[in-house]
Amino acid sequence: MLQPYIPVLLLLIFVIANAIMMIALSHWLSWGRQTPVKLAAYESGMPVLGDARDRFSVKFYLVAMLFIIFDIETVFMIPWAVAFRQLTDMSGLLLVEMFLFVLVLTVGYIYIWKRGALEWD
Repeated sequence: MLQPYIPVLLLLIFVIANAIMMIALSHWLSWGRQTPVKLAAYESGMPVLGDARDRFSVKFYLVAMLFIIFDIETVFMIPWAVAFRQLTDMSGLLLVEMFLFVLVLTVGYIYIWKRGALEWD
């Protein structure tokens, strides 16, 4: 009854043992002497230019969200194009559906454009 789960159990045991072994080996093989240089944060060899907890502008996050939204738009358009070519009997419905999708995105784009979200100061 439990025979199909034996490979999963063996894999789980192997993964846990491997994780413990890698952590233990890295602890045992590392140099024990900690210096201030080893404990300092590494920033690509450049000196740190301020605090890591500086506040970002809200516009930065808005641009990031807009990028994600319009990136998702292209992810939806590619499968739609494939379905449009394959489903010829529903092509009218698919065309109307994509027109409405693009219309909603266009209204959103015009809204953020008028609000000044795309103007970088």
